[in-house]
Amino acid sequence: MVSELEQFLLERHKDVTLFDYEGKKVPCIILDEKKFDTLMKAIAGKPVSVETNLNILQDGLGHVFVRVTLQFSQGGIEEKFLIYANETVDFFESLAETTMLALSSPNSSYGNSNVFMIQLPKPERAQNALDVIRKGLHK
Repeated sequence: MVSELEQFLLERHKDVTLFDYEGKKVPCIILDEKKFDTLMKAIAGKPVSVETNLNILQDGLGHVFVRVTLQFSQGGIEEKFLIYANETVDFFESLAETTMLALSSPNSSYGNSNVFMIQLPKPERAQNALDVIRKGLHK
């Protein structure tokens, strides 16, 4: 029998990174090539907004996961990523600092090509999430 923690660890999205954009470290979620291409085709050339939600899941034992949900205004697209904050605190620190999130494919040149940038409309949400993550990690 698999514990809930083990299940979350199996489901987590491991492909996250930071890249330099105009001197700032921007958090980036790497999508598989096909998913990224499908997304870009659905929104290309259209005005698009992205509702970004950060749902924090913690067990009280120092394990913190964040379910990042991106709801696109075009194409009826919703993407969800489960990120293990214990491994990626710098990702969330950068998110709170820059209030930007990038989506990219594995074959992209981060910061140069094939990168979709999202400006978070409510920066305080990222800072609040970071505060909750830090507290959860120190239980």
